[in-house]
Amino acid sequence: MWSVLWAAVRSKAPYVTFPVAFVVGLVGSQLERFLRGDPPPTAQEEKSISEQREDRKLQEIVGEDLTEVVSLKDKLEFAPRAVLNRNRPEKS
Repeated sequence: MWSVLWAAVRSKAPYVTFPVAFVVGLVGSQLERFLRGDPPPTAQEEKSISEQREDRKLQEIVGEDLTEVVSLKDKLEFAPRAVLNRNRPEKS
């Protein structure tokens, strides 16, 4: 008789365990919210780090003219001199 009872309990364990775990988790989260209190409203309204970075970059380039760039022909420091100076004429 005991073996039949334990076999039934073992086969129905997931159906009993899930609701019990759900209730324990719900009670625990409500208890934690009650003890800690609600988070301050400013924590939810803060910008993320990437948004702050984008805003800072936009503020830095507000007064600059972005159409004026250095030509790649004038900018010769993009590679080591030992590699590319062999066939390139000297800049005057």
